[in-house]
Amino acid sequence: MQESILLVEDDADINEMIYRQLTREGYAVTQVYDGEQAEWLLQTADSFDLILLDLMLPKRNGLDLLQLIRRDSVVPVLILSARDSDLDKALGLGFCADDYIAKPFSMIELVARVKAALRRAKRYSAAGEQAAVEPNVLRLLDLVIDPDNFTVIKDGQAIQLTAKEFQILKLFASNPNRVYTKEQIYRLVWNDQYYGDDNVINVHMRRLREKIESNPSRPKYIKTLWGIGYKAGGA
Repeated sequence: MQESILLVEDDADINEMIYRQLTREGYAVTQVYDGEQAEWLLQTADSFDLILLDLMLPKRNGLDLLQLIRRDSVVPVLILSARDSDLDKALGLGFCADDYIAKPFSMIELVARVKAALRRAKRYSAAGEQAAVEPNVLRLLDLVIDPDNFTVIKDGQAIQLTAKEFQILKLFASNPNRVYTKEQIYRLVWNDQYYGDDNVINVHMRRLREKIESNPSRPKYIKTLWGIGYKAGGA
């Protein structure tokens, strides 16, 4: 079945260039040029397999749209933006975008990122189905991590994590004695080539700690080993 992509980009030349490349790759691409049009499509059209989303859009900006998407969907979202500051990356990823591609970019890189994001989404979906027949509960100190239902329990209360946050936590709970560099975490969780951008790991780790730690500034579940990487607490 042909995978569908929603392309939200106000620059007509860039939009058309991406459209032509992705259709040549066999994807069904819906082109949108402003935030209001994208919002209408998201509310009325069938679901998409992936969304390419510019941040600076007329009528409604990309971060507003991302918040709207994340209210009830885990569809992969790749941000496209000329605003390449660390703050903008942190904001985009903080709203649970899956990846960030700074303009200008090559079509080769864009296609590679799209394919990687779609592969990850398929694997995560398949993992959820497989978990139903392979019960396995993990523990990290007083956290109870249930891969069957993708839930985390602390002091009897469920903690809501995004897919990537859950995978990071599961990685450390499954291998409590191992130290992971940022590159290793990215390769294992995102299952993609590491481009040396620490912001992706930093933002996801910060948000994970804000959810599971009583004091995020003094984490006990995932310890930072400065200059090396991270290690499960209590190990």
